[in-house]
Amino acid sequence: MSSDFKNKLVWSDDPKDKLTLEKPAKDVGASAAEVEKTKWTCVFRLEKNGRGGKTVTVIDQLPRSEQYVSALCKELKSKCGSGGTYELLKDRGVIEIQGDKRDAIKALFDKKGIRYKGM
Repeated sequence: MSSDFKNKLVWSDDPKDKLTLEKPAKDVGASAAEVEKTKWTCVFRLEKNGRGGKTVTVIDQLPRSEQYVSALCKELKSKCGSGGTYELLKDRGVIEIQGDKRDAIKALFDKKGIRYKGM
């Protein structure tokens, strides 16, 4: 067998073997510094539907910046002492914190100067 056939991939199910020449750039939105300069108001709501009876505090209408939303989500989770996640939609960011943590989030947002409604 010649050496040409030894290194040639015939078929593989392993994702590491599937080569992509160009990966599309990840759309992260505005940077965290740009978000601080803009004026926006987030919206609070509590949700229970589709969550097995568990309450979740949802913070909606955040600016669409992955850096800013992920950093804010991490800070909220640590201050509230609970789990949570964030999601970037087409035009906005959304953070979900487990439990009814509106009072703790309100105190943090007042300290940071973030405007909110729906409390």
